[in-house]
Amino acid sequence: MRYSDRFEGKRVLVTGAGSGMGRATALRMALEGGAVTATDVSADGLAETEKRAAEAGVEAHLTTAVLDVSDETAVGTVVGEALARHGGLDVLVNAAGVLRAVHTEECTTDFWETILRINLTGTFLVTRAALPALLESQGVVVNFSSTSAFNGHPYMAAYAASKGGIASFTQTLAAEYAGRGLRAVAVAPGGISTPMVSGLELPADADYKNIGRLMPLLGRFGEPEDVAGIVAALASEEGRHVTGIVVRIDAGTHC
Repeated sequence: MRYSDRFEGKRVLVTGAGSGMGRATALRMALEGGAVTATDVSADGLAETEKRAAEAGVEAHLTTAVLDVSDETAVGTVVGEALARHGGLDVLVNAAGVLRAVHTEECTTDFWETILRINLTGTFLVTRAALPALLESQGVVVNFSSTSAFNGHPYMAAYAASKGGIASFTQTLAAEYAGRGLRAVAVAPGGISTPMVSGLELPADADYKNIGRLMPLLGRFGEPEDVAGIVAALASEEGRHVTGIVVRIDAGTHC
């Protein structure tokens, strides 16, 4: 299905594109004509993304590269190669992340730092590497925060802290670079059916009455494509008057 040509001639880089919302976003932007570099730490995940791009007839619009966003050297290399391949960058989507749960009193320093290194520092590293090209094109950064950044989600202290940092980082980017034509926005998904969510292991003694309050009011979990559509709108010309905000996508869970 071809949606529109909103990203025709646009150069796009998406992290976390080997599954879930990152994959859905990469495919959506390719379907809308973008020249997409899809990155992920999982080579198998990227192979599946390539397969789906071929099934949709947009394989020519999508290139993949294995990338661990927490590896500063690798970030510089992969981002540099993407910029060289396409001659610049118009849209950066930072979707890479991990979700893990533990009682806060049992959260080790290694656990805490691993979550923040991937989610928050990874977002920073990729953005920093891409900023010169984005400033040149007066482009857009779309970061993935979470409803966990603003609402209490039990057993997810490290994850929530990392996503709160992403929200603040996004707003700072918007304020700092508005005068140079850059837009920065974030999305805060919640209640989306992804491998990351389905694979979450809660503590054995988790209070499910507490978890139950996180269920979507609309009665169903969203799909990655629901988020990808919002990201595409924000990153396109249709979002030209939007910067410095965090858009909640959670079927009313946190009304």
